[in-house]
Parts: sequence; structure tokens; C-alpha cells
Amino acid sequence: MAKIRVAVIGCGAIAIRRHIPEYMVNPNVKLVAFVDPVLERAEEIAAKFNALAFSDYETMLKEVQVDAVSVCTPNILHAPVAIAAANAGAHVLVEKPMATNEADALAMIEAANANGVKLMVGQSQRLMPPHVKAKEILDSGRLGKVISFRTSFGHPGPESWSVDGKESWFFRKDDAVMGAMGDLGVHKSDLMRWLLNDEVADVAAFVGTLDKEDTTVDDNATCLIRMKSGAIGTLVASWTYYRGEDNSTILWCENGVLKIGTDPDRPVILELRDGTNEDIEAGGISTNKRQLPSYVIDEFVDCIVNDKAPSISGEEGLRSLNVILAAFESQKTGKVIAVK
Repeated sequence: MAKIRVAVIGCGAIAIRRHIPEYMVNPNVKLVAFVDPVLERAEEIAAKFNALAFSDYETMLKEVQVDAVSVCTPNILHAPVAIAAANAGAHVLVEKPMATNEADALAMIEAANANGVKLMVGQSQRLMPPHVKAKEILDSGRLGKVISFRTSFGHPGPESWSVDGKESWFFRKDDAVMGAMGDLGVHKSDLMRWLLNDEVADVAAFVGTLDKEDTTVDDNATCLIRMKSGAIGTLVASWTYYRGEDNSTILWCENGVLKIGTDPDRPVILELRDGTNEDIEAGGISTNKRQLPSYVIDEFVDCIVNDKAPSISGEEGLRSLNVILAAFESQKTGKVIAVK
């Protein structure tokens, strides 16, 4: 079959470090266009692929026939760009959080359905090998039910990651809307929903800006979560882990404890109630400093090639988004918020 013609909209760090390299090595893809408001940035990348460069996505969608797009823009643009691409007949892979509010997320889902295209959200944590292995263990029933958990995702902040450093859109409220929770917290709300085959029922949260200067977006959040099954746990997102990243999860179950990412040399640790321990080899989790495959691009392309529904659909992205929206509402009201 002909190669899938892909445009990357937004040429910042996530595009440069994840989307573009993974499209490059996928034999089913041809990168045909790049879009960025800093045109020189798009032109520099486009030259490497004999592709076209644009400063705005509307012009690109009018002038280039594309089969699919990656939406790697600031959060506030996820919905309008995804909807425009869907209306142009392109399949859409959108970075997380899929939108900044429920109404926009629903509009994205509606646009994809109306145009018969696929909508996938880049919730990469589901696809990390240690998380996949952990889910296999949980689904096997070996550990019994999950009783409680804690999950954390933190790093020093976008200034150490973004191509624009301290001037990054991540710190601009109008562009980002949300900070560490939109960057990291939504990954963990999605991960816990998926790992537990369960939905979040209630959230109580403290969300604030504790240390980052010249910004009003959140740099830290600690959430208490109750699942519909009754399991309770904490979810932490932080941009102030200045000594390095933490992407770890511990689940306390009926028959033992499952630890993921708590030791860099031991990706999955099983500590059984009978006193036996097991180290389970499961590969690694990609970090800002250690770039490993995200598997997001491969899944997106596979869904297009084989006409499959994405497992990380718009509907799934919305459910994970609603968890962090509830956390913001909890911070605002001082109440426990029921998740939609």
C-alpha cells in the first residue's frame, strides 16, 4: 500500500524527540509537512525530509494532502487543530492532555466520528514495557484485588525539556491552561484507570504553584483518589523534582505488593505476601534524559494501516482528562469532587 502521508503540527521538544524519530523509522510513513509558528524551526526539519514547511496549520491543511497528523502544539490548540485536521479527512494523533476542557474534548471526538477518521491520544505510559508487564500480572489475578496505591510523576520542569527553556509556552497560562497536571498528572490518571481496569469515582486535591517563578500554572499537585472499586490511592505530579525524574507506582494488593519504576535496575518488583520476592525483567520507561521508544507512533500507524480503533481513543483520553479537571475543581472549591 502507499505510504501514509503525515504532517507534524508543532515542532517543539515532543515532536523532535518522540514523534519525528519514531515516524522516521516506521516503513509505512512518509513525512510530508511540518508546521510551527516559528517558521524557521519547521523549515529546518522539513529540509531533512524534502517536505514542506508552514507557519500555520490552516494553510497546510488546504495546500497539502495528508492522511494523518500529529498535534504537538500548546495545550490550548489541541482541540482546534485536531478538529480542523479531522474535517480535512486526516487521522489525528494528539498529545496529552487531549484538550483543556470537556466540551473541547467532546467536540474533537464528534469531529473524528463525523469524518470517519481515527482519533488517538498520546498517553504513552500505557505502552511502556514495565507498565504493560505490570498490567499482565494484575490481570492474571495472582495478586488479587488492588486495595491501595500511590503513583508519582515528576521532573525538574519544562525549562529543562522545552526547546524554548524558561520562555516555553508551558509556563504561559493562556497557552498551557494547566501545568504539571496537564503535563504529567494526566499520564498517571490514565495509567491508573488502565492498570486497574477501573474508573476514578472521587478526587480530593491540592494543586498549586509552589516554586516556579513568573508563572501561574501549577507546578505541583497531590491528589487523593477513590476508584469505583473502592481502592484508594495518591497521585502526585510535580515540576520541582530538581534532582531528577520519578515515574513510579506501587500497588498494595491482597496477595502482595507490585512496584513499578521504583528502582532503575529493577523495572518491576513483585513482593508476595508469603515472603517471596521476584524481579521481573520488562524493559525500561522512557525519560527526558533517556529517550526510549514510546510505541505511540507505532500503534497509531498500525491502527491506520489495519483499520483498527485506537486503544487510547478520544473517549479514553476524555476519561483521563476528567480526572485532572476534577482535581482542579477540588482545589478551587475545597471539596471532594465526583468524576464525570
